[in-house]
Amino acid sequence: MNEFGGDWTKNKIEILVKYAKAYLTIMKDRTYWKLLYFDGFAGTGFIIQDKKINIDITIGAARRIVEIEKPRGFDHFYFVEKNKKNAEQLSKNTKEAYPSKDIQIKNDDCNTKLIELSKFLLSPKGRNLKVLAYIDPYGMQLEWKSIVSLSKASIDIWILVPTGLGVNRLLKKNGEIDETWLNRLEMFLGMDAKSIKSFFYKTETDLTLFGEEEHTKKEKDAIKLSAKLYQERLKSVFAFVSQPYILKSTQGNIMYHMFMASNNKTAVKIANDIIKTYND
Repeated sequence: MNEFGGDWTKNKIEILVKYAKAYLTIMKDRTYWKLLYFDGFAGTGFIIQDKKINIDITIGAARRIVEIEKPRGFDHFYFVEKNKKNAEQLSKNTKEAYPSKDIQIKNDDCNTKLIELSKFLLSPKGRNLKVLAYIDPYGMQLEWKSIVSLSKASIDIWILVPTGLGVNRLLKKNGEIDETWLNRLEMFLGMDAKSIKSFFYKTETDLTLFGEEEHTKKEKDAIKLSAKLYQERLKSVFAFVSQPYILKSTQGNIMYHMFMASNNKTAVKIANDIIKTYND
């Protein structure tokens, strides 16, 4: 089982499940569409929150979505989990637990499978398929090119963006970002290094005894800025993007922003209504 979690973990799953049920309600009588649920970082199906004394077990997103029967269930489930042991456990918790359902589990990289999914959806075989996707990476593993590949696909996609635990941590205060980290930011945001630095940093001039000196300074509220940037990046790919659900630690620090993107206006309106209740 995945050892992770907290109230925000439960909330993000509840948001997804509520949206999935609303989605399935709309699609209930539209049986000419086949429905696929895609989870790019599916885990094991269960999440353990170790509180030392008490162990709180949360049913993970993959298992929760598989369990939905009414008003209609998904026709196909496609789970991707790169960790082999987790993938094996996920199979026991979903595929073996629900043998009558079409569940595929791939021990592979999410980016590879997202690009394969986009190609399939745009092929003749995928034209009668609609997809609800959930991308909940442990860090910044999701690459921007994978998102771009889905631009013309019939898909509603929820993405957890590690604004506080990922992007902000790589943005050093003085702008001297390690090349490896900068490469990661480029792949994650789909932007070149110069554009990233110009967005998150400013050059200030100080008057000293020896004349004017320039120094680079990180913008304030870089976490909120990274959320705004990612939202705008999503809008460059999809017609509609939700407001974010903001996930905070018990200390009140922002860790993630969760977005839903779609080419369907109604889908995002539903997502925003659900998100608002949790942000409030």
